[in-house]
Amino acid sequence: MSILAGVGLALLLFYAFSDSNDEESAEVTVEVERGLFEVIVFTTGELEAKNSVDIKGPAGLRSAGIWRVRITDLIPEGTRVKKGDYIAALDKSELSDKISNAASNLSKSESQYTQTKLDTTLDLRAVREEIINLEYDLQEKQITLKQSQYEPPALIRQAEINLEKAVRALSERKESYTIKIKKSQAKMQEAAANLGKDTRQHEMLTKLAEGFNIMAPEDGMVIYEREWNGKKKTTGSEVGAWDPTVATLPDLSKMISKTYVNEVDIRKVRVDQQVNISLDAFPDKKLTGVIIEVANVGENLPNTDSKVFEVRIEMNEMDSTIRPGMTTGNNIIASSVEDVLFIPLEAVHSQEDTLVYVYKKSGWRLSKQEIRIGKRNENFVIVTSGLEEGEDVLLSTPEDRTDMTVELLAENPE
Repeated sequence: MSILAGVGLALLLFYAFSDSNDEESAEVTVEVERGLFEVIVFTTGELEAKNSVDIKGPAGLRSAGIWRVRITDLIPEGTRVKKGDYIAALDKSELSDKISNAASNLSKSESQYTQTKLDTTLDLRAVREEIINLEYDLQEKQITLKQSQYEPPALIRQAEINLEKAVRALSERKESYTIKIKKSQAKMQEAAANLGKDTRQHEMLTKLAEGFNIMAPEDGMVIYEREWNGKKKTTGSEVGAWDPTVATLPDLSKMISKTYVNEVDIRKVRVDQQVNISLDAFPDKKLTGVIIEVANVGENLPNTDSKVFEVRIEMNEMDSTIRPGMTTGNNIIASSVEDVLFIPLEAVHSQEDTLVYVYKKSGWRLSKQEIRIGKRNENFVIVTSGLEEGEDVLLSTPEDRTDMTVELLAENPE
């Protein structure tokens, strides 16, 4: 091979390599598109049933003075049950102590009632016998007085005095008997009241114990209840006297995606907006929904400092594979505009916070073109003037072109 041929081959390889590098380093351009433009607010959420039946523990915990009860057994979440099927069991240790104390109190009350009844019966019988004896004594005094009519006046007077004493003693004893009856009635009422109270307490606690074995109130799928901190109740968790809910039976025919929108985006969200929903468990499923509720008051979720607002989205479709607790991706269509021009946000630049422009490429010519923009979403922005459909714009700032002059638009474009 000649030296000239070798030099030519080297030059050819150099230019080929240089062209390859130029292609790799060439600016990336995109076309200005025309079509439907949507402003999307994306959130993650969790599925729950729109309607559900609570599976509750016994409702009489407060009456029994029991404030917290531990769940000792709970069937697996997702189990399908029929009405009356076993769901869970609660710890009966505290209740058993109370039942034992109530039984002891009831036994004492029964004994006290019986003793009071016997005592009043005996006391009243003794008084009645005294009254009978006093009546006999009065009759004797009356006979004595009648027989003494021929006796000296002193004896007659003595007989009259004895009769008056007998009348007075009988009268006082009868009054005493009346008072004793009332006292006996009061004692019996008190004993009966104590007996009734202790009987009701024992019956209530005994019946309450039956509710510590929790059964399904309806047919359905068991979903564990969440505690205040978001964790699900399970074996070892506690239920409270104010809310003894252990689990729920959701109505799977209507599902809700419950999500939270940050305070920056909440102004874009309102009731009746359409939502495209995806499921982490089934990425290929494409579901839709509509917003049915937007919270008026923000809240702080656990372990976060930012304020968020709860939004509830009702799903349009019913699918047998959908389950409560599944994670959702919610694309809320905050607004949409048809037949508009739009470009990626990366292609838009600004100068002094007032002048908005793009790098437009026409063939080999590159220009710095002012544009006017409208609504934007996470990826694109509407172009209201300055570009035409199909024109090319750069996605990034070209090297050594920052000093280019911006081609300005007319002040009042038609």
